[in-house]
Amino acid sequence: MDLRRYGHSDAQDVRSMLLDIHDEVYADNPDPFHSRERFTHFLDLWSSRNNWRCVSGWENGGPVGYAYGSVLAPGGWWKGSTRPGDLRGPVFALSELMVLHEWRGTGRAKRIHDALLAAADANAVSLQVECAHHKVVQLYESWGYRQVDSSKSHEDSPRYAVMVKDLR
Repeated sequence: MDLRRYGHSDAQDVRSMLLDIHDEVYADNPDPFHSRERFTHFLDLWSSRNNWRCVSGWENGGPVGYAYGSVLAPGGWWKGSTRPGDLRGPVFALSELMVLHEWRGTGRAKRIHDALLAAADANAVSLQVECAHHKVVQLYESWGYRQVDSSKSHEDSPRYAVMVKDLR
């Protein structure tokens, strides 16, 4: 798999690709929270950060998936959740990790994840995953994450497990 890396200055160039993958991943999900319109707002918010990073995986001339995020502002944390008191120093917030259906279970998500975090200038990484997706929570646990909280960041959002992994 070919891995491609992007920064804040590349955001507009990869925006359509990220949105198209989102649309394919959520094609059968009628929840308005996961609509293209709503996701576009979140994508634009995250990619506007100067320290935004993204990695996409490519195979056979097409995208496999991607991951992106950024280092949180000092003391920053996920809306609707309390930052653990023992978490010190910079934290990289993994905002999205999406892999197209045909590539799931192949190890490609982990490779994209690891490539994104390899360049993270942080002591820890944090992410949110829908609590209802038990298998995904377990997958992240197998990658070394632990659940530290749960949150409901928006009135119409699902409840998320807030997970952390030490990078030191």
